[in-house]
Amino acid sequence: MEENETTYHAVEKDGQVTAIWEMQGRKHLRTIDPRSEEGRRILGSYTVDEAEHAGEQAAGEQAAGEAQQ
Repeated sequence: MEENETTYHAVEKDGQVTAIWEMQGRKHLRTIDPRSEEGRRILGSYTVDEAEHAGEQAAGEQAAGEAQQ
């Protein structure tokens, strides 16, 4: 990841996204309200990454289960 790359991090509490942090490297640039138009757009465009991560986790758990048998 490039140091100047802008990334977004969802802040969750009790399973709900309460804020979105816009980051550049390790620097926090701003906080975005997930209920705002921009926040909904960001969340909508990044849900694929979350689904891919969940799929990778499930595949890892399945492989671990098969290894135990």
